[in-house]
Amino acid sequence: MDLPALVDFNLVATHGGFGRASRASGRPKATLSRKVSELEASLGVRLIDRGSRTLRLTGEGRALHERTLGPLAEIIEAEQAVASGSSIPAGKLRVSAPIVLAHVLLPKLATNFVAAYPHVDLEIIAEDRKVDPVDENYDLVIRIDPSPDERLVGRRILEDERLLVAPPGIAAALHSEQAAADHALPAVGRVGTPDDLLWRIKTDSGTLFVQPHFRLRFSSFLMVRDAVLAGAGAALVPKMMVTEDIDAGRLVSWGVHDGPKVEIWALQNSRRLSSSKVRAFLVTLTSLA
Repeated sequence: MDLPALVDFNLVATHGGFGRASRASGRPKATLSRKVSELEASLGVRLIDRGSRTLRLTGEGRALHERTLGPLAEIIEAEQAVASGSSIPAGKLRVSAPIVLAHVLLPKLATNFVAAYPHVDLEIIAEDRKVDPVDENYDLVIRIDPSPDERLVGRRILEDERLLVAPPGIAAALHSEQAAADHALPAVGRVGTPDDLLWRIKTDSGTLFVQPHFRLRFSSFLMVRDAVLAGAGAALVPKMMVTEDIDAGRLVSWGVHDGPKVEIWALQNSRRLSSSKVRAFLVTLTSLA
């Protein structure tokens, strides 16, 4: 495959048109068009639908763009590092992170990172869906309690425990004899949480079994925490999210969940070499521990 032509094709696909790619790169529009046509001829498929007013990739063109953009960026980065005789982190770094981590922990860390590595452009996408870093061109994905995946390798960057928290008024009510007898607890949970859960909570005086009654469920831990702060009930949430609220007296901790700790991992495509910018960001992430 003609790698320079592939670079030109990805340039056009990324910018959404020959004209935009020409202005962004300073290369003649006619040259870009010719190189893409040569790539199509060598592959025997059409990559761009030229009949539409705006650039539209064919199915083959979209697949080629998604699967080659990341590796080509790594090749260019490696070439620049070799030519300069250094491995200074540089280029765009795309990271997918759960919404709660992106909001609670990463803004300050990301600010410190770009200050330390001025040649890196960091892009953090906050999302709770399970992204595919291979097909969606992420350099790193941060996941909470990830399932094994042979395509991904990485390291555990943080452990956390779950606290049972509630507003002070609700927490005080939990000390009543009736609540202590049946342990029924108005609770806020995550979407998909089973109804028949029984929480085993470690307290200063021993272990307590609590049966939550879920009155509300949300897709994000941030929404769960905000609903608890608003008085909707109690919830089992990561400690990192509620430490400031507990210290300020807005929430009371009822105890620690007696179960596996929350594990947070940073993962990357196992088929790609770890670049200097990824290694540098991983080192920065370990400061969270």
